[in-house]
Amino acid sequence: MGNSVLHKAETRGDADHGWLHSRHTFSFADYYDPERINFGMLRVLNDDYVAPGMGFGTHPHDNMEIVSIPLEGDLEHKDSMGNISVINHGDIQVMSAGTGITHSEYNKNKDKPVKFLQIWIIPNQRNVKPRYDQITLNSKDHHNKLQQVVSPNQADDGVWIYQKAWFHLGQFDKGFFTDYNIKLKGNGIYCFVLSGDVTINNQQLNLRDGFGVWDVDKLIVKADTDTELLLMEVPMK
Repeated sequence: MGNSVLHKAETRGDADHGWLHSRHTFSFADYYDPERINFGMLRVLNDDYVAPGMGFGTHPHDNMEIVSIPLEGDLEHKDSMGNISVINHGDIQVMSAGTGITHSEYNKNKDKPVKFLQIWIIPNQRNVKPRYDQITLNSKDHHNKLQQVVSPNQADDGVWIYQKAWFHLGQFDKGFFTDYNIKLKGNGIYCFVLSGDVTINNQQLNLRDGFGVWDVDKLIVKADTDTELLLMEVPMK
């Protein structure tokens, strides 16, 4: 049966700064819950809304793997490595902060918001040389199947990070069934619902719910409506 933890969408931390509205699945900034520090090596899962033309000024990071997944709109990125780029829905961006970087993120558009997930993974190597990468996905590649978008290996599909972690995206039609086999014994998997309703290992989940499962070999996934899902397999210790 394994172990599990359920985080309903409405129980998340809620930070509304006007220009930024952020929902925190795990403790972050002014939101602190000792029961919700992390899920294994998954340290931060922020669901961010940034108002038109607004954004995060230049700020530092170190020794963290940072994955950004835009859900709507266009996010402009600038960093101390000299990267200037725009990431859109369908893109995935990764930064290994390593020995230290600074970056800024802005909503490129003056007329519409940007929504994106910011995910932090604790790395398995400290003080690496900082690095940046981004890719564009084809949504057909995760229609009624799970598409790997993050892995520990440069040669594999998606972007890679310094951790034995794998992310998959799936966009499923109502009634679709699939399963997911844990890739590395001892890893857990955190499921986050981007749209619709889904049942995973008999647990019903709705929009923006999070569900972490560990000490299992596989997940059974059933789409109760048309749904979009992010699965994050991470080491638990």
